[in-house]
Amino acid sequence: MAQIAPNIQERQEFWKPVVSPRSETRPTNAGTEQTCPDCGTDFIIGSRFCHVCGADRQVNLSDTALTGLRSWLDYASLRDALGQSTASLVALLAGFVCIIAAVITGFLFTATTLLDWQAVQVWRIEWLMAGIAAFLAGLLLRKK
Repeated sequence: MAQIAPNIQERQEFWKPVVSPRSETRPTNAGTEQTCPDCGTDFIIGSRFCHVCGADRQVNLSDTALTGLRSWLDYASLRDALGQSTASLVALLAGFVCIIAAVITGFLFTATTLLDWQAVQVWRIEWLMAGIAAFLAGLLLRKK
């Protein structure tokens, strides 16, 4: 029986993954490692642990999402990302505020009579007209 499988200890067992250490280096995106530092296998997208050896990826995914949100809330980076001037971005943000106010006006004020309903509609029209004016100002003031 020993002659049938003479080198059984030298063979890779079927249930263990075959892992060869990688010597090449890959560029990383946004400071996150794309390969496991312990075994060299590629991480599955969105995983926190290596699927082969179980090593921690050592990147807190909530921190990277939070910094992305902070960069969009930063006024200067938002202005540069959209390619707008300061006046143009202020006008566009005012336009969004006016549109939101027009929508909220319909929910906050209840109309019991026809006269109340007409008043609410006039308010909504005024908010929408202010939003359109702000959007046009934003378009006219943008960078060339």
